[in-house]
Amino acid sequence: MADSGSKSSTSLRGNSLLHDPVLNKGTAFTDRERDALGLRGLLPARVHTQPEQVQRVLNNLRSQSSDLEKYIFLTALHDRNETLFFRVVMENAEEIMPLIYTPTVGLGCQLYGRIYRQPRGLFVTAADAGRVKQVLKNWPQKAGLIVVTDGERILGLGDLGAQGMGIPVGKLSLYTACAGMDPSLCLPVTLDVGTENEELLQDPLYIGVVRRRLRGAEYDALVEEFVAAANEVFPGVLIQFEDFANANAFRLLHKYQDRICTFNDDIQGTASVALSGLKSAIRITGKSLADTRVLFLGAGEAACGIADLVTASLMAQGLPEAEARKRCWLVDSKGLVTAARQGLTDHKRKYAHEHAPIADFASAVNALKPQAIIGVAAVGRTFTKPIIEAMSSFNERPIVFALSNPTSKSECTAEEAYAWSKGRAVFACGSPFAPVNFDGRTFVPRQGNNSYIFPGVGLGVVACKARRVTDEMFLAAADTLAGMVSQADLDQGSIYPSLSRMREVSAAIATRVADVAFARGLAGVPKPADTAAFIRKNMYEPTYPSYA
Repeated sequence: MADSGSKSSTSLRGNSLLHDPVLNKGTAFTDRERDALGLRGLLPARVHTQPEQVQRVLNNLRSQSSDLEKYIFLTALHDRNETLFFRVVMENAEEIMPLIYTPTVGLGCQLYGRIYRQPRGLFVTAADAGRVKQVLKNWPQKAGLIVVTDGERILGLGDLGAQGMGIPVGKLSLYTACAGMDPSLCLPVTLDVGTENEELLQDPLYIGVVRRRLRGAEYDALVEEFVAAANEVFPGVLIQFEDFANANAFRLLHKYQDRICTFNDDIQGTASVALSGLKSAIRITGKSLADTRVLFLGAGEAACGIADLVTASLMAQGLPEAEARKRCWLVDSKGLVTAARQGLTDHKRKYAHEHAPIADFASAVNALKPQAIIGVAAVGRTFTKPIIEAMSSFNERPIVFALSNPTSKSECTAEEAYAWSKGRAVFACGSPFAPVNFDGRTFVPRQGNNSYIFPGVGLGVVACKARRVTDEMFLAAADTLAGMVSQADLDQGSIYPSLSRMREVSAAIATRVADVAFARGLAGVPKPADTAAFIRKNMYEPTYPSYA
């Protein structure tokens, strides 16, 4: 196991050691260590155990006045004691994950320049063209995993420029907390190529380059230089593209997915967690996936990514591709996407079926009578009472996935979905909602959050040194996650397992992903006798080293 709890050594002493977040143990340094490392007098006298430190952190965290203050508090903890930070997150996942990632990270990014305390990750700017390799060499560790954004489409909040750095930082925290990815292998990167956000351009506290976004050939050349440099400085590194705008997200994925080890979480991770949710939901509805028509509100990277993976899953079950695609329908800002529509992008055209034009989502629901509706357009309050009532009129158990985040962008609340369907909706959400009491039953809605998927996929890929990330791996991840939903979960309306099981879930997904890599000849290490044990051995455990 990748564990720092054994005997270790360091050349740092005194205050230098206390200010290194990777090595710092705070009040957990023993008396012997304090003498050996020049810490005597620099710390209060009492030695505390890590569990005692965790309790102190939780007491202080819970006393903060808002989720944003909690986000700032946890960021500060991460900056001073990385091991304690991950211990707190791992042991309190349901409480902490919404604070370090969705929904709180959205506000954290919006205010990133105003709450900025300390640098984390690498910023590669348009001015670095021609010297990106040198910039990457400034990173002090050997990265095995890069999460990179250009900040143009942060969650449902739009263009936040360089302030989007909160996303790769948050994602990588989840990699470690959820899947045991060694944090020393994790590198957050922001391609700071400008912003179209007028408010940020006028803000003196904005942290990024003050310019309009780089576009066209210059943008492509910078991304190409970054990809090439990353693979040269960190051979075999996994690059996860995150929160790029639709036009670039699909294009870059198609350009690089057969060339390097890469995936796009907004397209493929979202697809996998949504497919898993559908597989769990049909255990409640009693229908097969082939008998489930899905209508998407949204036609961007999330919607098309989900539709593509649903199609792949149906094809794996023997359905012809054309028939499989007809199970998925899209509604965008212009209405139902149909074959007669001119000027469709490639990713929409695959789901442009023969049908009369329909101008709005509610009318599409009534015309198509889908078994499932999935909201991924980042437009809040769009699953209205008439829509949920209509879904309930022709489905005994309507599937309602309000997946947009943060919470302000959610298509409906859990309480609304259950109340308007009279307790019959099979509901999943993109942001967390509290349990709902309705008609004598307690429903426990769970997030269709990518954090169920990407940490395990990344761990499996990095552990076996896979050369590529394939759709088959995301299908395997979806099947694995769905298989970990118990009947007790389903009975309370939960179509995903508890976040408290996240390490178990991620380890199982990593095992399946690695098995796919070994079976397809994509792994860079020999196949172990026991893949599950191999994965567990590669999982970081946040325990303090002993220095003396």
